[in-house]
Amino acid sequence: MPFPAFLRRLRLTCFVVRRRFFAMAAASSSDRDITPATTRVGWIGTGVMGRSMAGHLLSAGYYLTVFNRTPAKAQPLLDRGAKLAGSPAAVARASDVVFLIVGYPSDVRRVALDPTDGALAGLAPGSVLVDMTTSDPALAAEIAEAARAGSCAAIDAPVSGGDRGARAGTLSIFAGGDAVVVRRLEPLFGCMGTVRYMGGPGQGQRAKLGNQIAIASTMVGLVEGMMYAHKAGLDVGRWLEAISTGAAGSKLLDLYGKRILDRDMEARFYVHHFVKDLGICLTECQSMGLALPGLALAHQLYVSLMAHGEGELGTQALILAIERLNNTCLKGGPSSGSA
Repeated sequence: MPFPAFLRRLRLTCFVVRRRFFAMAAASSSDRDITPATTRVGWIGTGVMGRSMAGHLLSAGYYLTVFNRTPAKAQPLLDRGAKLAGSPAAVARASDVVFLIVGYPSDVRRVALDPTDGALAGLAPGSVLVDMTTSDPALAAEIAEAARAGSCAAIDAPVSGGDRGARAGTLSIFAGGDAVVVRRLEPLFGCMGTVRYMGGPGQGQRAKLGNQIAIASTMVGLVEGMMYAHKAGLDVGRWLEAISTGAAGSKLLDLYGKRILDRDMEARFYVHHFVKDLGICLTECQSMGLALPGLALAHQLYVSLMAHGEGELGTQALILAIERLNNTCLKGGPSSGSA
């Protein structure tokens, strides 16, 4: 056989062997049951939500490798036995399943898809990347396609339930992607809450965006009702108790009614993150030709909080925007925006 032909045959043989090796590795990894004894877990993003969520995996006995841009925010997990990695790719190299929950779609893109330091760059065939950030459905589909190209899987699984749900392990998890992979991940999701399969790549994100639309209008209704009760001379605390057991009762009322009344604006979910979510919702609606005026109003009210430098407050700070519109304060003296 001529030497050039031999080289071509050798390269082809190596290519086939390599493909078979990765296929076998992927099949072996994807067929393995998920247990603390067999599954290494990675976690990227240890903020208000991520730290509690990752903590449940540690409590369940999983070996955990973490990364956060500010390492100090991961310290509570490190104190409990988690290992710190230097990049998302390093987390992925040490893990069979990698979760990420970061701030913005741009963060998700960088953390997942950076060709050098991104999680997919370090993920072995058969491994899984799970994005729990509220993000762009189109980006979720892009990540899923990139994962498939590397013989991996990617699931979009944003959550609802706030800091209380994260701490209690009672989050609602909206999963999009391969249904078989989602079912396989149930032991991990079960540590954090209840997972519901929403459809293919990006559908988990779309389910969460619908959730945010419902929250936005409900929050407007809550703070407007509280303002009305105040101006009508009612005891607002007693009014909240009265409506909580009727048709107006809601989880948002339970979570935020007393916080608003106590002027507790500490962020469990940041205003600037909610503005991001509602902006994605509006973009999705525009692409669908869908008019949702309640969503648009809520977005503008939250943007007004950003304009007043209140983006680091919690979403319950919406009351401040309503107070400014009415030149009054729900409790105490004049609102910060009044003359």
